[in-house]
Amino acid sequence: MGRQNGITIEDALNMEYMKNCKLIAGFKGIRNTISKVNVMADPDILNWVDEGELLLTTAYSFKKDNIEEQKKLIKECAKKKLAGIGIKIYPYLESLSEEVICLADDLNFPIIDLYYATPLSDIMTPLFNEIFNRQAYLLKKIEKIYEQFMDAMLRGANTGQIVKLISDSIKNPVYVRFEFPEEIITEFDYIDNSVKELLLENAGKYFSPISERFKEKKLEESNELIGGKYIKRMVFPIVAKDGIYGHIIAWSINTPLGGYDLSVLEIASTTMALEILKALSVKEVENRYKSEFFDDLISLEERRVEKAIERASFFNFSKKDKFVSITLKIKNKEETSHKVDMTSGQTQQYIIKIQDLIERGIIKQLGLNAIVVSKTERIQILLCLKKDIQLEALLEEINKSFSEIISKFKELDFRIGIGRAYEGLENFNNSYLDSVKAINTGKILNDKTITSFDNLGIFKILCQDNIENELIKFYDSTLKPLVEYDEKKSTELVKTLNAYFENNGNLKKMSDTLFTHYNTVLYRIQRIKEITNMDLDNPSDRLNLEIALKIKQLLNR
Repeated sequence: MGRQNGITIEDALNMEYMKNCKLIAGFKGIRNTISKVNVMADPDILNWVDEGELLLTTAYSFKKDNIEEQKKLIKECAKKKLAGIGIKIYPYLESLSEEVICLADDLNFPIIDLYYATPLSDIMTPLFNEIFNRQAYLLKKIEKIYEQFMDAMLRGANTGQIVKLISDSIKNPVYVRFEFPEEIITEFDYIDNSVKELLLENAGKYFSPISERFKEKKLEESNELIGGKYIKRMVFPIVAKDGIYGHIIAWSINTPLGGYDLSVLEIASTTMALEILKALSVKEVENRYKSEFFDDLISLEERRVEKAIERASFFNFSKKDKFVSITLKIKNKEETSHKVDMTSGQTQQYIIKIQDLIERGIIKQLGLNAIVVSKTERIQILLCLKKDIQLEALLEEINKSFSEIISKFKELDFRIGIGRAYEGLENFNNSYLDSVKAINTGKILNDKTITSFDNLGIFKILCQDNIENELIKFYDSTLKPLVEYDEKKSTELVKTLNAYFENNGNLKKMSDTLFTHYNTVLYRIQRIKEITNMDLDNPSDRLNLEIALKIKQLLNR
């Protein structure tokens, strides 16, 4: 009913032409808004009615002894969201049945007993006049508030001032949450502090990760139990570029929320969406410029690298500084039931939000000099390190901040690679390649979200692109016969070899780990020796087999 503009059932009953009429059922719907009036000569009219209409009829169209048909009519009227129904019961019926009255009460659907001597036209005409006058007055108010919002925009009003304007217009508390940049603004001037906490708690529940309601691109109206009372709440999304970039929440604490208030929220949402679009446009231009600089810097073309270095001073980079590349790969989690289409506009919204959190929550907060570039499914960070910065401690802080950001996006899978620090921008490409290798290698070796190239150990050597053929040859000559034997005989010799290194060659611990008899472990060790022609008691053979196992992981064999 929120969008309907007109007069309420209660207002209509208080008017002169309705003085002999009375409400006999659906008392809780007394504040339903009448936006139109219609007359029913037969039940087929229900195919042509609109939400918010007051339907007028006589009991003549009722089948006197068919209670089910009467109940069906009331159900259909409620389903169509009519404001109510006015029926001339007398002289066609003595009264409506108790069953029909109870049904209307259950549905909160108002039934008005129209005075039998009053012509329907004498009810319709004044009702139409009153509705028209109310709607004309409302349109004038809406036009005025629209001008106020436009004027505020032209004056360069900030979001806090816009939120204040909303609250002043509807005379109720307002809570606005922006997704980009992440910010919460409240305007609670019209309530005391005890109620403020309850409203903040109510808003927090709406945005709970368990609920999916905040992902809907439509108005939500509900009655919320707050402080022991049911209070109407309106939630209006701020939509831009087919994505939700925020929400406006209003509660009917001081005055009822109706059609005018919804219009205010709608105008405010559009105003804020325009501001967000402006911010996004600026962000896109900045990102394009940074992206061109980054792409030139990691290019294999010497001229492009030189061109990027010439522009380094624009970002306050010095040639003698050290530089680190951090790469974020972002994908949808396959196991989630609500998959994110990584080619959609929604994905771009995720990327923009994550980029903003990195820039404000990591780069700015830690006082770093860096550029952050967003691409499809990827975010790149070029981190500039001055000589006095302790890299290890800094990366620890960055990792903590990344973990906080990741926790906010349960539906996405993050892989983050951190390259080594290199002096001079001309060597930044090496750090970039390190960060990519750290992601690819870390994904194979462990389930950690964040992998630093410096922590890869021997894999720093094994993951180099130019030695892949040698790794394959080494694997084929050492571990491959054992893998093929396992596949052919359905044995677990490779698993046993892994356990050998995990337990530092302690056969007793291996037996416990593998849940296998000690003698079986001895037998398997002997078979490994026979198949590979390598002796685990020989330090050289032992090292070769351990490296071969790591190569197996790396090659994903």
